[in-house]
Amino acid sequence: MKSISTIGLGLFLTGFAVFVLVLTVGQFRLTEEVLTAAVKPEHRAVLLERTAPMRNQNYNNQWSFIRDFKQAVYSYNDEVRAKGQADKAINDSYEFPVTRAASVGTVAENPWLWFWLSIGLATLGALLYMVPNPKYKGPGGIRSNFLYQHPATNRGWIGWLVGTFLIGFYVLLYMAPAYITNWTLLVSPISRALSGNAQASQWFLYGFLYTVVILVMGVRMLIRYRHSRYQQWRTVSVMFFQTSFAFLIPEVLALLNQPYQDLKSFWPLDYDFFFDYELNAKIQAGTFGIFMLVWGIIGTVVLVPVLTYFFGKRWYCSWVCGCGGLAETLGDPYRHLSDKSLKAWKFERPVVHGVLVFAVVMTALVLYTYFTGQSTVLGFLDSYSVRSTYGFYIGTLFSGVIGTGFYPIMGNRVWCRFGCPLAAYLGLVQRFKSRFRITTNGGQCISCGNCSAQCEMGIDVRWYAQRQQDIVRSSCVGCGICSAVCPRGVLNLETGRVDTRVI
Repeated sequence: MKSISTIGLGLFLTGFAVFVLVLTVGQFRLTEEVLTAAVKPEHRAVLLERTAPMRNQNYNNQWSFIRDFKQAVYSYNDEVRAKGQADKAINDSYEFPVTRAASVGTVAENPWLWFWLSIGLATLGALLYMVPNPKYKGPGGIRSNFLYQHPATNRGWIGWLVGTFLIGFYVLLYMAPAYITNWTLLVSPISRALSGNAQASQWFLYGFLYTVVILVMGVRMLIRYRHSRYQQWRTVSVMFFQTSFAFLIPEVLALLNQPYQDLKSFWPLDYDFFFDYELNAKIQAGTFGIFMLVWGIIGTVVLVPVLTYFFGKRWYCSWVCGCGGLAETLGDPYRHLSDKSLKAWKFERPVVHGVLVFAVVMTALVLYTYFTGQSTVLGFLDSYSVRSTYGFYIGTLFSGVIGTGFYPIMGNRVWCRFGCPLAAYLGLVQRFKSRFRITTNGGQCISCGNCSAQCEMGIDVRWYAQRQQDIVRSSCVGCGICSAVCPRGVLNLETGRVDTRVI
């Protein structure tokens, strides 16, 4: 069995290496047909003229191709702005669609081959490593041997390498998708089959990889926590909702010419739900579009608080949410790295609730503009500037680059703990008006500290157990790991009358 695990690790590393190598291979050729297909009609004539020296040349890498294309656009923009004609400048970002359409190399011609040599091989290797691994065999129970010494799980060199890759991936995904064009080509056949889009976008690539990671690491969760039925069902739930509601259903909706929508994502986590283009798309889609709009509003106003009252925020954060699903699967090896200090808690509260306030204000401004047509409120607040600021700093940097990239450094719930506005909304209901609590039997506590060490939300669970106090913290996502790792059965996830909580 150990040899199979070793082979699995070798296959995973090989697949991952090929995945990175894919970015360096391929050829790109700019033609008139490419420009016609990838840019807006009003910009075609200009770009045909400015990119004339590039056309019909063979580029052996995307870096030089993107450099020359960007230079052509920038030189044109500089000229028209110097003449005082800034309105004629090209402000659309065409680097990614043009680079994708201009790809003629081996990846574009053999996407399935490179897919199986990279993503396929890495997935197979990960499963072979986990399933027969000796440390996942034997009787149930959590083993955390060398957790605080291993370089992968104690902010060592492996952890920093993983974090650097994740941060780099998110930076390219959000800010420079043209440089990961070859990765999108790998999954284009899958995109064509699901939604009819022959060329996958960077968001399809992201959704696909997101889903694969949750499924693969979900298998690890099922094996690791095989002694806990609660953890088994919870893991299956996040795997199901990510695969179906977050990935497959939205793609099928696109195939049916319906608005693309993750039906399990509610405002304010889905912060652009009330943006003008989202509202217009749903209204123009007819009956089903109106259903999606009504469902989203009812979900936010009724479903979220009612279910949180009965079950706590765990029903969403630990059973449904895609962000939570990634944190619970991919992020499980890093859950002990969350800061449990009082200083971190004092920082957490104003930050996460500040993001919620920011989301509320932004949405109010967006709706004001939508119904009145005026973008400026009170003479100085511009709704478009506010929403772009939120999208960049919260939607991109916080939730993606920091929220996931810092798993190996700050723990697996950085975004959920410090930035998610929906988690803040759910937490307010849970703290003051919810039947959910984690009860403690302090008489059985031996102060081993497993519960506090494994709490991904930075709660010092042992402190509550020693005082026999119920845990009703607004940050608790009800993952139940504290109970799963307790050797004495001190902690239990329960529901009861709100006035019976011991706090």
